[in-house]
Amino acid sequence: MKKELTCVECPMGCRITVLLEDNKVIGVEGNTCARGKMYAENEVFDPKRVVTSTVKLSCGGVLPVKTDRPVSKKDMFSVMKVINGACCKAPVKTGDVIIENVFGANIISAKTVE
Repeated sequence: MKKELTCVECPMGCRITVLLEDNKVIGVEGNTCARGKMYAENEVFDPKRVVTSTVKLSCGGVLPVKTDRPVSKKDMFSVMKVINGACCKAPVKTGDVIIENVFGANIISAKTVE
């Protein structure tokens, strides 16, 4: 069986073919780098994405946030539930952890707010 993908690991956007047999990856073709091979292998069985959103600020407004690592796509709505229930106080610097260990990732600030 073959699965066709477009790699999103870099701007090249390689068209990748993943060869499957007995629910196992037996080959990856079309990638120009090792990151593409790893992306393709993960995408077939457990696709992951970085989640971006906003958290309410106690002083009003919102703070842009993101996960510090990709999380499984099957967990994205659960991650969003946690983010939507959060509120933080300024000052906050870019990269500060806003919520720890949400499905294996930290939610971090994507902006400095004084």
